[in-house]
Amino acid sequence: MNHDELRAWLRLSLTDGVGNDAARRLLACFGSPQAIFTQTETALRQVASAKQTQALLQEPHEVALQCVRTQQWLAHATPHTGHALWTLGDAHYPPALLDLADPPLMLYAQGQIEGTLSSAIAVVGSRNPTPQGAQTAEQFGQALCAAGLTVVSGLALGVDGAAHRGALHEAHHKPPHSPKAAPWRTVAVVGTGLDRVYPRQHHALAADIAQHGVLISEYPLGTPPLAANFPKRNRLIAALGLGTLVVEAALQSGSLITARLALDVGREVLAIPGSIHSPQSHGCHALIRQGAKLVETAQDVLEELQWQPAQALREPPGVNTAHDTHSPATHDDATALLHALGYAPVSLDALQARCGLDTASLQAQLLGLELEGLVARLPGGLFQRLGGA
Repeated sequence: MNHDELRAWLRLSLTDGVGNDAARRLLACFGSPQAIFTQTETALRQVASAKQTQALLQEPHEVALQCVRTQQWLAHATPHTGHALWTLGDAHYPPALLDLADPPLMLYAQGQIEGTLSSAIAVVGSRNPTPQGAQTAEQFGQALCAAGLTVVSGLALGVDGAAHRGALHEAHHKPPHSPKAAPWRTVAVVGTGLDRVYPRQHHALAADIAQHGVLISEYPLGTPPLAANFPKRNRLIAALGLGTLVVEAALQSGSLITARLALDVGREVLAIPGSIHSPQSHGCHALIRQGAKLVETAQDVLEELQWQPAQALREPPGVNTAHDTHSPATHDDATALLHALGYAPVSLDALQARCGLDTASLQAQLLGLELEGLVARLPGGLFQRLGGA
């Protein structure tokens, strides 16, 4: 994108009173932002309102500053973290967002910008979760990423951050993808300009996400954390996923807004139940009463989304994954581990002493059993074999 194109896109996005819907109509009629600003008042009036037309005829004063700021930001990408501006119609623009009534005119992206968003799950919840809720979000983020799904959330404190960290756990404990266009482990949709990190406590997390995924914003550089922007960005989180998983949420929370927005674009809504005494569980219980899928394990999520785990997808042709998802050695290992578990809750250290596996191998096997619904994680770092296993 050259300077004139960038300036025209910024001018269109910053023109007061011209929202995404009107901008799309103008683009459909005239072809490009540059062409829009060469039109006469009479021509513009055929597509836009009188007030919008008058606004389009005068360039907003902040366009020049934003143009310089954006060009500098695009130029300051590093070899490990790219910066990009994706406009409607760009090859990198996530097609899932086109299901929205008002998809963003432009998206600012930071991270592995040559990567891809294959299939994703949105994970949202309370900014003040219970310790168990935070642990659950991280465990589900890890398990769902291991199954091949991209974890989408909002970089907020609490459940959002925990879900991102769970997905990143997979990135840290597996060899990196070699193709440039590898699937993103996690996507953070933020409510500020990408030259800012909010909340400040998540600077390190944002940098980690940029190494293994991407951060996305529809807001111009320099946009501060305005309260009104966060509910609006939730529609992007909802649209990017095949479904939205709510881990913990109060009855009046942004997570319930995200769930409603997910339904608006035809996505699944899933919720994890909790204690009847915890206010953070009341929102999830309300969603379940309204028809959301009750989720207890990562396998529940995969089944509801009809998603085949990545492990099965990597099986060579001819393997009947519906009946034989493990090789004989893997099946024997799982059987031995289930035997070592017994049926009483057990800590990781105690289980390791029983079976003699190293920590990495043991955690990998436990994760596989959890994905199959054969093992559950309990509060306090305990594991328990489920009754049908």
